[in-house]
Amino acid sequence: MAELATVTTLDDGAFVRAAIDMIPTLKARIPLTRELRRVPDETIAELRAAGFFDLLKPRAWGGHEADPRTLYAVQANLGRGCPSTAWVMSVLAVHAWQLALFPEAAHHDVWGNDPDALIASSYAPTGRIEPVEGGFRVSGRWSFSSGCDHCSWIFLGGMVPPATPDGAPQMRTFLLPRADWRIEDNWHVTGLVGSGSKDIVVDGAFVPEHRTHKFIDGFTGRNPGRAVFDAPLFRLPFGQVFVRSVSSTILGVLEGALDAYTSVARQRVAASSGAKVAGEAVAQAACADAAATLDECKAVLDRAFAEMMDYARRDQPIPLERRAQFRYESSRAVQRCCDAVDGLFTTAGGRAIFDGSEILRFFQDAHAIRAHFANKPEKPGLNFGGVMLGLDNTDLFL
Repeated sequence: MAELATVTTLDDGAFVRAAIDMIPTLKARIPLTRELRRVPDETIAELRAAGFFDLLKPRAWGGHEADPRTLYAVQANLGRGCPSTAWVMSVLAVHAWQLALFPEAAHHDVWGNDPDALIASSYAPTGRIEPVEGGFRVSGRWSFSSGCDHCSWIFLGGMVPPATPDGAPQMRTFLLPRADWRIEDNWHVTGLVGSGSKDIVVDGAFVPEHRTHKFIDGFTGRNPGRAVFDAPLFRLPFGQVFVRSVSSTILGVLEGALDAYTSVARQRVAASSGAKVAGEAVAQAACADAAATLDECKAVLDRAFAEMMDYARRDQPIPLERRAQFRYESSRAVQRCCDAVDGLFTTAGGRAIFDGSEILRFFQDAHAIRAHFANKPEKPGLNFGGVMLGLDNTDLFL
C-alpha cells in the first residue's frame, strides 16, 4: 500500500518517515501496551523525542507549527503499528494547539514551568461549574481521558451557568494542573486498550478565568490566543482540528488490517474445501473495497485541510456550509473505514476470533474509534444536509 503521507515541506516528510520507522517497534510492544492498558513510558519518550507532541505547538514555545495534515499523516502511520499509541499521540498533540488559543497567562502557567508538559482532556460537560470571584469552582467526574497517566495538566469541559434568568449556559474548557485532579482506573475494555482513557475526578478546584477557553470562541475564531499567535494554524476552527485527531487513526487501522489480512490470505487454504483463499471472490472483493476505501478517505480528508489552510493563510472565514461538510466527512470516513475492516474480518476465517489475532485487534480498535461521539456521522450528516437546504447550523463543533 502507498504510504499514508501528506508532505508539504521537507520537515513534514521527515516526521512522516519517523512515524513509519516506528511501526515495527510499536507492533512489538502491543502485548506490553495491552497489559499496562496505557501507552508505555518508553513509547511516550520516543514520541516526544520525535517531536510529534510539538507538531502543532507554537514556535515561540519550541513547537513546529506544522500543517495539521502532517500530524494526521503521522497519526495514521502510527496507527498501522498500534492504534492506541496513534490515538494518544494525536489527542495530546492537539491539546498543545488548543492551549495556544487560551489567554497568554495560561501559556506561561503550563509551558513556563515545563515546556514539555502534556495535557489530557475530557470535554463532555459532566462536571459542576460554579462562578466565584476571579474564576470558577470545578467539581465532578469526567470519563474517557486518553493518555491521562502521562499528563501534568488537563482540559475539562463544563457549562457555566447563565448570568441572568433568561440567559443560556456557556460551554468552556477548563485547564487544571495535576494537583487538582485524580485518576480513577476503570479502563477495562476490548478496543483501544492501550489508550488508558480513564476517569478523572475533581473535588472543588479553583480555576482562574485565564485558564478557561470558550467553545464559542473556538467556533468563531475569536480566541484570546490570537493576540499572541497569529500564524494561519491558529486561525483554524477548534472543532475541525479536534475531530480529525479522533478520526485519523482509523486510516492506519484499515491499512494495518488490510496488511494483516493479505499476509495470511495469500497463503491460507480453506479447511472446508482445500482451495486457496486468494482465489475466492469474497476475499478479493474485501481487499479491493478496503484499498479503494482507504484511498478515497485519505483524499477527501486531505482536501478538507488543504482548503481550510488556504482560507487561514488568507485570513478569510471558511464558509459555514464547507465547515459542515468537512465535519461530516471526518465522521463518515470513520464509518466507511470501519465497514471495510468489518469486511476483512468477516472473511478472515475462524482463526481470526482467537486472542492474539492481529486482525481481531484492528477490528476491536476500529469499533472503539467508531464509538467516539465525534465519529458518529448521523448528526453531522443531518446538520450538513440541513445547512444545504437553508436551515440554521446546529453544531458549534465545526
